Amino acid sequence: MEIEIYADVVCPWCWIGKRRLEQALESYDGEVTIRFRPFQLDPTPVTEPKPLVEALAAKFGGRERAEGMFAHVTQVAAGAGLDLHFERAVQANTFEAHRLIRYATERGRAAELVEALYRAHFHDGVNVGSTEALVKLATEVGLDEAETREYLESNLGRREVAAALATAREIGVSSVPTFVLAGKYAVTGAQEPETLLAALREVAQRESVD
Repeated sequence: MEIEIYADVVCPWCWIGKRRLEQALESYDGEVTIRFRPFQLDPTPVTEPKPLVEALAAKFGGRERAEGMFAHVTQVAAGAGLDLHFERAVQANTFEAHRLIRYATERGRAAELVEALYRAHFHDGVNVGSTEALVKLATEVGLDEAETREYLESNLGRREVAAALATAREIGVSSVPTFVLAGKYAVTGAQEPETLLAALREVAQRESVD
């Protein structure tokens, strides 16, 4: 079964959803292929990266409210085995990160890179909108440093990523994570592993009948 994951690497619920899917797959007997699809929570250019707490305080009605939201998500993430540090996170536009994921997919390193991007943003406080940071993360998951830098400094993949982002909007993806199973069944949100496992088994049964 193909599982398409529409997500953004600066979305904490996407990391939680990814981890819960991995936990569900530990109990799933069928074979799956995972495809990472791009989505941007905020496509606005970021010229001067700010601490995420500061950037979102204005958006969500003040620092206290933003920190309350962060505390809740951090607690939920801990239940999935993830250690989030919003106080370290830096605001970033993720278009280039999605380009790099596309590049890594072609070289069989997408899963490792996506995990590294989440950890860099939410745990290490890395600016995942920075070319230098992206090159470093790419090399850490086994990609060639010089080739990665050349790719990121070129226009390669820009049109394809823009088209993929447009496709996400066209098919109705409006919140992430969104999991599309077998090309036609959508599960939205960071569902519990048991819910995702039940969905996988139901889709597998339906597709075998079809």
